[in-house]
Amino acid sequence: MSEPLAERMRPRTLDEYIGQKHLVGEGAVLRRMIDSGHISSFILWGPPGVGKTTLAQIIANKLDTPFYTLSAVTSGVKDVRDVIEKAKNNRFFGNTSPILFIDEIHRFSKSQQDSLLGAVERGVVTLIGATTENPSFEVIRPLLSRCQLYILKSLEKADLEELVNRAITQDVELRERDIKLEESGALFRYSGGDARKLLNILQLVVDSESTKEVVITDKLVESRLQQNPLAYDKEGEMHYDIISAFIKSIRGSDPDAALYWMARMIEGGEDPQFIARRLVISASEDIGLANPNALLLANAAFDAVMKIGWPEGRIPLAEACVYLATSPKSNSAYNGINDAIQLVHKTGNQPVPLHLRNAPTQLMAELGYHDGYKYPHDYPNNFTPQQYMPDTLKNERLWHAQHSPSEEKQYQNMLKLWGDRFSK
Repeated sequence: MSEPLAERMRPRTLDEYIGQKHLVGEGAVLRRMIDSGHISSFILWGPPGVGKTTLAQIIANKLDTPFYTLSAVTSGVKDVRDVIEKAKNNRFFGNTSPILFIDEIHRFSKSQQDSLLGAVERGVVTLIGATTENPSFEVIRPLLSRCQLYILKSLEKADLEELVNRAITQDVELRERDIKLEESGALFRYSGGDARKLLNILQLVVDSESTKEVVITDKLVESRLQQNPLAYDKEGEMHYDIISAFIKSIRGSDPDAALYWMARMIEGGEDPQFIARRLVISASEDIGLANPNALLLANAAFDAVMKIGWPEGRIPLAEACVYLATSPKSNSAYNGINDAIQLVHKTGNQPVPLHLRNAPTQLMAELGYHDGYKYPHDYPNNFTPQQYMPDTLKNERLWHAQHSPSEEKQYQNMLKLWGDRFSK
């Protein structure tokens, strides 16, 4: 049985690599590092099918250095230590540190990530991590601080066109067929910027035709995908499409659709913890202050799944799913923290007003720290107006109520306490 098309088309050199010009194009940061022959540890963050693993392999081939691979799904602390020990033994045979590539590094536990720290610090290994999740949340801070972070983007239309044409004309099997790409809209739409998914769809369409001649049209692609919708693959493929549909169904208050997409994930063998995490995120992002109990129920469902396991765990997940979908919605907290982070990026490190600072020493007290602070509990209703924002930002507003029944009570309380500030 031959290799899948996506594997046969995997680039072996940077010149064959498609996309990510901002990283590996002429003069780009990773290209310069690779050409110099000396690379530092880094993490590649991007959606599936954009070339994270391929790029790591190209670097190892280019530098001609020992290359070790671990999957965070199947490897434990012992595996990490074994690889580090092998790397120590190989370190003496060259000037370049062996490369340790960890796929899905976001799935490594804290203890697994801790076991990497010393080896990365001492240069025993050069770490290349790949992740589809935000490393800021999933990678421990000490490890993240020792790695550069490079963001990979979904492939653009021109990249996808180049990839398809290359596959049709250069692949050892496809070039034996008479393939004509008459329409590419459906092919590119279903792939969603994922090179692996694009090649898998192309192979599915070509293999479904019994004649040597294959004319690829949008209608043909759509019909073949309906007959064989690329079985759910929790390592990639339809994984991100279905979780997106799941979250959007909850956000759109459709419990039937939300349950359907959850069932698709369950039947596809998805990790129940992954589903539970997404429910917790949705409860915070989309339901928010309109129904604060949603976060409590989502967390309870997460705990229940961890305690009772599978398949019974599907029941509390379904309960949380329906509750979230049928709850009123508000993203005011989500918008508020995003606006606050943008404000911090825009204005930098503004000084804390003196009256809000602690004064643990006599010198600080003499300098005015804490001077003028009003202790709210000393005032009626445990409130008194005073400035809490930095001086230059005192008129900024970040939280804007969305007036769902629950949030309206909070908004009215703010109006009562702050008056005009919250009426704007």
